[in-house]
Amino acid sequence: MREKKESREKRESRILRNKYYLYLTEFFAGMSVMAVELGASRLLAPYFSSSQIVWTIIIGTIMIAMALGNVYGGRAADRDPNPGRLYGRILIAAVWIAAIPVVGKYVIIGISALLIFRVSSNFLIWAAFAACMVIFVFPLFLLGTVTPSLVKYATDSLEDNGKTVGTLGAFNTVGSILGTFLPTFVTIPAVGTSVTFLLFAGVLFALAAVYFADIRAGGKRVAAGGALLVLCILLGHDGSFAFWEKDLAYEGESVYNYLQVREDEEDVILSTNVLFGVQSIRKKDGALTGMYYDYALAAPFMAGVNEKEGLKVLILGMGTGTFATQCGRYFDNLTMEGVEIDQRITDLARQYFELPPDVQVTTYDGRAYLNAVDGIYDVILVDAYQDITIPFQMSSVEFFELVRRHLSGDGVLAVNMNMRGSGEGTINQYLADTIAQVFDRVYTVDVPGSTNRELFAGNAGDLPERLARNARLERDEELAALMEQVGGGLSAYVPGDYCLTDDKAPVELLGMRVIDELIRGEVQYYRGIYEEQGVRGILENF
Repeated sequence: MREKKESREKRESRILRNKYYLYLTEFFAGMSVMAVELGASRLLAPYFSSSQIVWTIIIGTIMIAMALGNVYGGRAADRDPNPGRLYGRILIAAVWIAAIPVVGKYVIIGISALLIFRVSSNFLIWAAFAACMVIFVFPLFLLGTVTPSLVKYATDSLEDNGKTVGTLGAFNTVGSILGTFLPTFVTIPAVGTSVTFLLFAGVLFALAAVYFADIRAGGKRVAAGGALLVLCILLGHDGSFAFWEKDLAYEGESVYNYLQVREDEEDVILSTNVLFGVQSIRKKDGALTGMYYDYALAAPFMAGVNEKEGLKVLILGMGTGTFATQCGRYFDNLTMEGVEIDQRITDLARQYFELPPDVQVTTYDGRAYLNAVDGIYDVILVDAYQDITIPFQMSSVEFFELVRRHLSGDGVLAVNMNMRGSGEGTINQYLADTIAQVFDRVYTVDVPGSTNRELFAGNAGDLPERLARNARLERDEELAALMEQVGGGLSAYVPGDYCLTDDKAPVELLGMRVIDELIRGEVQYYRGIYEEQGVRGILENF
């Protein structure tokens, strides 16, 4: 009886007779796979960063799922050539993808909380891989069954099977192309990652629903799937990654970043792609920030800010302009330019962080900007490194040679290096050695209470002496005292043989070593909190 019913379903499917619906299925399946892959990167970024390592894990995990789906789909189609089986799997995949915005972030936090106390090295790799396996493998395994199944249903004879398979492949490829561009440039910036998952889940659900409506069967499955889809839409459309935060001033996404603005009585803080870090800050009382931005103010002093009529300052990695705002507050003879790749961050700078209107900001990649302009600057600040998300093209010896060509004879390069580690071969040692191949004088100073280290470099004059001389001319006592503190902590850097080049710059792997070291140092403290208060306790104590 069951075999007769399935045979009738296959025979009575009118929309499959001319194969166009099969081609459309291949098109939308390919589009959804790529959309889920891009959505995965944005879902993971606030927790694990958006580095090449995370992308590698996502791509590898998805390829595993698709390969397994291909094998299973082909065998299942040979064993039971009934399209209803395929569209049933598409229906399940649609519901699972729709559930990702609802439960995905909790799964990631839960997996991270469990692994952080059990993994002593490569935590980021293991946590991201485990999260991908749990969240994404099953629905993409189901979508991986689509192509071999459709080949079975669409092929009528050996005479035209090449044409049929080629057509299916073309529809899949075109769908994948659209699935790549639409989330990146349309849906994620416009409505966010969560709604993007829901949109493409809806497309897959519609595919299955139309098929079952055509054969007048599967009504209960479609109704149940539809109810779950609606529930996911109601629960998962808000798109908040920091679900424990209340009253955020802003939370959203751009083409490049997850963005979060927190505001309290004293500060306004921007976090990008990390839920707990500080990428930019504005002190509402106009005071010093107490962070590395204050130490970076030593660069204008080293360039002779109180001895010259004016200085030109270029900031690569403008963020919301903390350094520019500080410079504008303390110095009245600076002309400042900023380069920021994310236009949305610049918009937030104007809206929440009181970026001075006379500070020009160009939306561009920092290195590409230097290649495009001829300007010469007295100070260039490189502040484009965030955890392990370090743009390799802005960390190589070729990049710093380009920076040197844009500095005046006594100009100063300042670099904010985060993730200060210990031992040989850390990311900061690689960066400092690389810079020392380009600049004769390199000095570093550690920022207290943080993992940041500031590096200053130049090819003329004694930088600490210039800092001290210009700091003595400073009228603001608080700033002068801070510069004295910075000068006292400066150390002449003794370069080694490490070097990053455009051809070889494993910045993510180097950064991950430091992250492992930091985790090992912090885990003892948070282990006690986790055992007493659970995950919420850890979140509340960050």
